[in-house]
Amino acid sequence: MKRNIVIATVAAAALVGGGTATAVAFSGDSAAPSAPSASATPRSSVDVPDDDVHEDAREARAATVSAPQAAAAALKATPGTVTGIDLDQDRPGLVWEVDVLGKDGTWHEVTLDAGNAKVLNQHVEHEGDDHGIARARAGLKGTTVDAAQAAEKAAATYGKVTSVDLDDDHRSTPVWEVETVSKDGKEHQLNVDPKTAAVTVAPQDKDNDDNDNDNDGQDD
Repeated sequence: MKRNIVIATVAAAALVGGGTATAVAFSGDSAAPSAPSASATPRSSVDVPDDDVHEDAREARAATVSAPQAAAAALKATPGTVTGIDLDQDRPGLVWEVDVLGKDGTWHEVTLDAGNAKVLNQHVEHEGDDHGIARARAGLKGTTVDAAQAAEKAAATYGKVTSVDLDDDHRSTPVWEVETVSKDGKEHQLNVDPKTAAVTVAPQDKDNDDNDNDNDGQDD
């Protein structure tokens, strides 16, 4: 997710320089705050088998917790509004990473086990991203369809959801960008209207890339 690089950089700088990190990690229990590290994160109960199937399809097949369930578990741990949900095979195993704009006015990233929805880690981000928070709030203003509902709507037709993100880049109105994998392993990129829940297939940048390549060949 977009803020992972910032968190990792801050944590690394704190460890090297002996200072205090500006991102604080909390375990799923009531443990005291500690600097986030991959080794401190409990391992997920789900491992993704290494086979010939595309990575996203493998992850979708292995996960038993759905995107809406992950969103609900994240909000139970951190009240607020979900702005992103992502299924990811990482060092802790297969996890859901959920971005929450907390009621406390800060960004939270909640990492959950993709097999049982247990909270494995939480990062509370104090990076002073006032502009990003204001932008997210503006994008969410007036929406009646949340991230979980967008996921449910897309899944009803297009298969298991692997990612949900509120996209307000270069748009007059924001949309929920949803990625799914159907039973046949085909991946779908969709847009879900945050007011009507209407689902449309997202334009494919690949088509433009192919056209550019064709034109390049003609120039030769």
